[in-house]
Amino acid sequence: MRLVHIVVGVACVGLTGAAALWGGWCWYRVRQSRVFWWLLRAGQAAVVVEAAIGGVLLIAGKHESSLHLIYGLLPMLVSFIAEQLRIASAQMVLDSRGLEGSAAVGKLPDSEQRVVVIAILQRELGVMVLAAAVMCVLLIRAAGTGG
Repeated sequence: MRLVHIVVGVACVGLTGAAALWGGWCWYRVRQSRVFWWLLRAGQAAVVVEAAIGGVLLIAGKHESSLHLIYGLLPMLVSFIAEQLRIASAQMVLDSRGLEGSAAVGKLPDSEQRVVVIAILQRELGVMVLAAAVMCVLLIRAAGTGG
């Protein structure tokens, strides 16, 4: 079971790291990528699986340092908070432009609608790229504090 924990941990670091790198490149190039979202969601799922395996090991009496537990659980919290910020990012972009909602965006000329949509997508991507990078660093730190 400990070997599975290590293998899934390596997968977590790889997936979140790849999501952060690829997403950062896409953010810089102002382009959207399904691959980023697949990597991110796979990384998030792997983190949940990793925490569950860690919980089983803890219940089985395999005690780790408190730092390992903290660094191992924080990526889930970071992911949750980032998702909340991602959800709010559309409203932040609309508020910054003085628009009340999607109906107001629909009244804009097509070119301006496109600018608003790109701004929303860029904000969402940026939030999640930063989250993936933080998650990756925390997971690396968790690996470094594990026994």
